[in-house]
Order: sequence, then C-alpha cells, then structure tokens
Amino acid sequence: MTEENDMAHEVAPETNGETHSGFVALIGPTNAGKSTLVNRLVGAKVSIVSHKVQTTRAIVRGIAIHNNAQIVFMDTPGIFKPRRRLDRAMVTSAWGGARDADLIVLLIDSERGLRGDAEAILEGLKEVRQPKILLLNKIDRVKREDLLALAAAANEKIAFDRTFMISAENGSGCDDLMDYLAETLPEGPWYYPEDQISDLPIRQLAAEITREKLFLRLHQELPYSSHVETEKWEERKDGSVRIEQVIYVERDSQKKITLGKGGETIKAISSASRKELAEILEQPVHLFLFVKVRENWGDDPERFREMGLDFPR
Repeated sequence: MTEENDMAHEVAPETNGETHSGFVALIGPTNAGKSTLVNRLVGAKVSIVSHKVQTTRAIVRGIAIHNNAQIVFMDTPGIFKPRRRLDRAMVTSAWGGARDADLIVLLIDSERGLRGDAEAILEGLKEVRQPKILLLNKIDRVKREDLLALAAAANEKIAFDRTFMISAENGSGCDDLMDYLAETLPEGPWYYPEDQISDLPIRQLAAEITREKLFLRLHQELPYSSHVETEKWEERKDGSVRIEQVIYVERDSQKKITLGKGGETIKAISSASRKELAEILEQPVHLFLFVKVRENWGDDPERFREMGLDFPR
C-alpha cells in the first residue's frame, strides 16, 4: 500500500465538507448496562460485561463512526457509594470522565428507576456544566406509562437536552441516539484512525477478557477485588501468540476457589478466555493462567496504575 493510501485511510470521509468528533461520557449506577451499550454502539467488544457489580474499573474508550462523525464513548465505572480505596478511585474516575467529555449521557436501568445511587448521581450532575442527555435502558421490560413517568421524574430534577428510550441488549432506539450524537458533537477532525475501535492496549484488553470470564464463572463465590495482569506476550514464528497472565486474589481460600477441584475451574476460565482472544486477535492463542495471593493488593499504588486509576490518598 502506498504512503498516500495509508494517509487517506486515516482521514474521515467528507460529508458536505464537514466532520464532527467528540467525547461522550456514559455514566450511571452499577449494572445499568453501560458496557453492553458501548459494545453495541461500537459494533465490537471493547468493554467487558458481567452481572457482577462494579465490573468496569477504569474508563474504557470505544470509538464509533456514524455518518460523518467519530464518536468516542467513555465507558466509566458505575457510580455508587464508595466503601474502600478502590471504590473511591473508581467513582473519582467516573466523575472525572464526565467532566472531561463534550457531552454526558446518563444511563438509567428502567426497572430500577431512580432508587438508590441514581438519585445521588442526578444530584451530582447538577454541578457538571456539560450538555446532558438521559437514556432509559431495558425498556422492553417496563410498561410504557412507567417509562414516561420515570422520564418525567428525572427531567424534573435536571433539564436534560434530550431523553431516549433504548435497549442496549437488542439495539432498540440506538440508531436515533447515534443520529443525535453525530449531529450534536462539535465540528472538527477525527481523533483516531478510521479503523481503530478502542484506545485500550491489547495486553490490557486481554487481561480484561480473562477477568470477565473469571467473574462469569465465579460470580457468587469470588469477591470483585480479584485482578488480572498480562505478564508475558510472545508472538511466535508459527503465527500464534503465547500469553501468560496472573490472577491476583487476596486470600488462599480465594485461590482454591479460582483453581477449582483438580484445576477444573481455572481450565474452564482459560478455555473461554483463549477462545475469545483468538477471535479478537484472529490468530491461535496459547494462554497460560497463574493464580497468586497478594494480600491487600487493593492498597498497592502499583496495582491502581495497572488499572489506569489514580491512587486515592
């Protein structure tokens, strides 16, 4: 490919001579469906999903192209009442992402409504100057009159620029949302090459994929304080890749749970992660998982840096 063609690939296609781009922060309570929505809008997996609360720990950016706009979605950690140092770092990261964005999207689980953390988030949003829109998610599970009442109640607290009713799971309402974002974001050049869908380094994405499989397998048994790091990445001559990862837990009892009887659990986690990584990387993957106990890793500044979080003092 010529240098000229290489450059052309990274330039946005012209539409009426204008391109738009900007950062959209998705905020909301834990398990509202933010990661599912980002993956849906980007059209590829860039953020891990599980039923476990606080799965997303640091801001993950997913990049979507719609019409003449490049929309950079910032999937933030769920906002909740923090109890530990890691909790405080995650919530601080979420609000920081909101304040850095061009536009803020508040995602509310329609089934849960404004109970609990959603109420506190609405109060916090009053102090944020950026334009805001409201998304009511999981609309297929709630009666229409209840949705309208929920939208009215939220807009009484904050005057949102727009309200959309969507389903991140099946995509209902997402096209209208994307049309609005593409028109609303500022005019300007794109921030990323056209074919880039995330700014997450591949080693970190690989660790996140394994962490997802860990949570999916041990949702009830394992505290969410476990952590995965990619320690070695070797591209081999036969076109495959050898990846070594360490799962850190805080106690020996958690290590035994993660390994399972006869290593059955860790083998299942490794198999599921290896399969998805091979699909993402489009090459054979040899994945080796190790489980180590690191007590109180949640108080280790280095672990926070690995996760892309500031260490709260």
